Amino acid sequence: MAEIKDQECPFCGKKKAILKEEDIEIPFFGRVFVLSMECEACGTRKSDVEPVEKKEPCKYTLEVESDEDLNIKIVKSGQATVKIPRVITMESGPASNGYVTNIEGLLERAKKIIQSAAESEDDPAAKKKAKNLIKKINKILVGREKIKITIEDPSGHSCIVSDKAVKGKL
Repeated sequence: MAEIKDQECPFCGKKKAILKEEDIEIPFFGRVFVLSMECEACGTRKSDVEPVEKKEPCKYTLEVESDEDLNIKIVKSGQATVKIPRVITMESGPASNGYVTNIEGLLERAKKIIQSAAESEDDPAAKKKAKNLIKKINKILVGREKIKITIEDPSGHSCIVSDKAVKGKL
């Protein structure tokens, strides 16, 4: 692992940032560079994962039908878009991060995004819609409702790790 100390922090401007780079192998994802920055002055931490290898664009679709499906692993790159029809689309973009989670964790992330958007909303109809979407996610989390999840990744580094998942071309 490479480490560079006493770099200027882009957040507080003090020369107390530590930059790190590590090359690791992640199952179902491949070799990646893990890049991180931590500032000893202001405490800011940022990290990113950059794939080493190029892959074909991909699309994974999964029908979530049972409690067991909530444990299915997901590898999502920062360039992937996650679609949960009639609930939410989580677009890729500059602030999008890659992560490894499971279906339950993905649904909890979606719930937090909807809750956060609802809190900043003034329109009562939009707040009610958000509340209904959260109820729908809660029903999925307790196995009372089925849902389809799609991950579209132009980088090809995302994956739903299950025989139930259907892999296709983007």
